[in-house]
Amino acid sequence: MPRALLIVLDSVGIGGAQDAAAYGDAGADTVGHIAEACATGRGDRAGLRQGPLHLPHMAALGLGLACEASTGRIPPNLEPKGPLKGAWGYGIETSKGKDTPSGHWEIAGVPVAFDWGYFPNTVPSFPKELTDALIERGKLPGILGDKHASGTEIIDEFGAEHMRTGKPICYTSVDSVLQIAAHEETFGLERLYDLCRIGRELCDRYKIGRVIARPFVGSPEEGFRRTGNRKDFATPPPSDTILDTLAKAGRPVVTVGKIGDIFAHRGTGREIKPNGNDACLSAAIDAMRGLGDGGFVFANLVDFDSEYGHRRDIPGYAAALEAFDRRVPEIEAVLEPGDLVIIAADHGNDPSWQGTDHTRENIPILCFGPEVEPAAIGKRSSFADIGASVLAHLDVGHAGKGRSWL
Repeated sequence: MPRALLIVLDSVGIGGAQDAAAYGDAGADTVGHIAEACATGRGDRAGLRQGPLHLPHMAALGLGLACEASTGRIPPNLEPKGPLKGAWGYGIETSKGKDTPSGHWEIAGVPVAFDWGYFPNTVPSFPKELTDALIERGKLPGILGDKHASGTEIIDEFGAEHMRTGKPICYTSVDSVLQIAAHEETFGLERLYDLCRIGRELCDRYKIGRVIARPFVGSPEEGFRRTGNRKDFATPPPSDTILDTLAKAGRPVVTVGKIGDIFAHRGTGREIKPNGNDACLSAAIDAMRGLGDGGFVFANLVDFDSEYGHRRDIPGYAAALEAFDRRVPEIEAVLEPGDLVIIAADHGNDPSWQGTDHTRENIPILCFGPEVEPAAIGKRSSFADIGASVLAHLDVGHAGKGRSWL
């Protein structure tokens, strides 16, 4: 019985969506601008990487051709150098957000048709009723931040005061999110998680998609750094996703990285949550080795987004793409006859763009496996086509959105 692996390269967009101007993102192009920067030396960093963007395996799977289909041009050095090895195309998001839950839910067959709630870019950002309740129920001396901010910058700004006072750092962004940062040692990791659970309950009335725990360590003297113990507390999808469908069909499901958090742990099977792209990819590959017939592995590689996109780090992003590309042969090596792999993304996060937020972009769809013939699958009118294709491949009935290309 066939099996499937879906890998989401978090934020690896391939050109501004048709409605990008409405989001302030007309002209954004994550992969294209990284490739152009690398071609002109702006992607170089001593000791990390240099030269043109080198993604030979993904180029052979059709990445450059997917970019061309989306934007009308192949980014520098992404032309396939030999025979193509997979099917390629690009996806258009129909959900109203450019956030992680919207992208992943739509991939899984549930486009977000409603408007998320957002906190305004004011100081303070949060309604007084929300902060008062969070302080009272969390038994806090108060909160710090209360504004739109970069996660690393706000920790640098308030980390010392947080350690001195015990007040957690609360902030948001253009996404539908409340983020709470606290020191793992002086505040406590489990206490931070408990506070986020309170925040999750309080945020429901505001239609906020996620409450995110952002633990960090360090000191004012040596500096602060975020740890891998991030945890997302998401509102559940409004209807069944492909994960629910597979669970009801009794199929083996393994979810890797933050997939479990994104789907509020519903239908997410055996959850594995390593720290970092390499560890998550290794876990996904290992899961495929032991996956039963008709099974599904769903993985998210978040570092592209959290470590490089939001931080506007072009060389770091380029190096992460090249590191993933080098491991594509490892994915191919564990595939059995009938297996299917899809590589996609959930939104963009152009590291050459202004600000620190996601960008509204089309996404690549690269599809390969022992029996997948090279072909153009064209423009897909919804990310939901990915989930529909997974279910079609696994021969499981599909009642959600999307149209399979298989």
